[in-house]
Formats: sequence, structure tokens, C-alpha cells
Amino acid sequence: MPKKTKIYLTAMLFFSMFLACDSKSVFDEYRSLPNQWNKDSVVSFKVEAPDTLNNYNLFINLRNNNDFKYSNLYLITGLEYPNGKTFIDTLEYKMAAPNGELLGRGFTDLKENKLWYKGHKTPFKFTEIGTYTFKVQHAMRKFGEVDGLDNLEGVTEVGFRVENN
Repeated sequence: MPKKTKIYLTAMLFFSMFLACDSKSVFDEYRSLPNQWNKDSVVSFKVEAPDTLNNYNLFINLRNNNDFKYSNLYLITGLEYPNGKTFIDTLEYKMAAPNGELLGRGFTDLKENKLWYKGHKTPFKFTEIGTYTFKVQHAMRKFGEVDGLDNLEGVTEVGFRVENN
């Protein structure tokens, strides 16, 4: 193999390893959704507590496309501790600019949003050793309507991420 090719392949290997490394990530998983997200569909993730000493940042990751027609996203979340105690929150996230353009990272119609869950205002610690369960479901409704939206279109994947603070 020519020396130039070896150098090129070595450089590509190191570059791909650099991109693949994510030193902050402790847990990062996604669940795919079939064309739409039903209001009764709860997406859940099980996370082993890394330790009880350090602070962590928790995120809800969301991938959506142009079929998502709303400027905000409402979610109901639950974080169940190993002892069974559960904290439930209703959260709102801005998903579009005033001109209607979807927020998030991505060059095509697929956008990725990293939404703060815990750790941005107050440090989050896993206070108990064991398995934590994070659950999330959408709580969307059309403007002016009382009943919730049965199926939310445009959300393709929901993820949960834990990072070192």
C-alpha cells in the first residue's frame, strides 16, 4: 500500500474515532416512533445510577420532521427512583421560530433537539444506587380545544441522555 494511502487511512481512522467519542455521555438512547406519537404511548428508559456523588445533566432528545406543525411541545415526564418514589412534571419546549421554521440541529427537514430536563438550574444527583426509570408522553392539544391530540405527527424518535456535569 502506498505511503500516501496509509497516511490518509490513518487520518480518517483518528477523525472517525474523534467524532464517535463523547466524553460527557453517561447514557444516550433513542426509541423510534411509528409515523406518529399516540397520546397514550409512554416512552420509557431505564438508567443505572452511575454514582451518588457527582452532578449530572439530563436531557430529552427529540428528532422531528416537517410534519410537526406546532410552535411548542408539551410533555408529561416521570422520573421513578429505585425506591419507587416518582416525580412527575409537565414541561413546555419551544420548537419553532416566530417565522415557523423548526428549531434544532440538522440540514434537512429532520431536526434534532436536545431539551433540558434536569440539571440546568439546580444540580442533579442520583441520590440512590439502582435503576431509575424515565418516562415521557406528549400532552399536545390543538389551539382552543380542551381534548388532547390523539396522535402527534412529525416526531420520529424520542431519546433520553445523561451527561457528566
